[in-house]
Amino acid sequence: MTVRPILTWPDKRLRVACADVPEVTDEIRAIWQDMIDTMDAMPGVGLGAPQIGVLLRLAVVDTSEARNTRIRLANPEVIDASAIMNEHEEASPCLSGVSAKISRPRGVRVRFMDEHGETVERDFVGLDATSVQHQIDHLAGKLYVDRLSKMKRDMLLRRARKMKV
Repeated sequence: MTVRPILTWPDKRLRVACADVPEVTDEIRAIWQDMIDTMDAMPGVGLGAPQIGVLLRLAVVDTSEARNTRIRLANPEVIDASAIMNEHEEASPCLSGVSAKISRPRGVRVRFMDEHGETVERDFVGLDATSVQHQIDHLAGKLYVDRLSKMKRDMLLRRARKMKV
């Protein structure tokens, strides 16, 4: 399919809450394929549709070393989360050249529509859970830096701005 360009901060589309996907169609499957191709070219372990300028609640995740466990999610929502937290170094191609340790629930149960249009619930743990939560944030118009203190967030955004110049 196609590797699409990644939107970079401060593009306003990265701050928009995306629309729900009413059904999984061939057009949605084609967007997912473009997202997978784009994710593989980054490199990265997940991608939300707004990162390529598509304002729909679509995400893809693949944290496997072999890059062969593609998970396609439409309208994902966390329905349960572990009380145990994990810290992971998170980054985004939307904020080139910066990263930060973010604390998120170690495990989450997520309800979403899969590539067949079926509503499923699935448990994600560790890096999978982190990536899914990171993508769900993108679909809500949030970036991982929004989970930092104002001081840390401002510092990273200044650094990201300098990287763009």
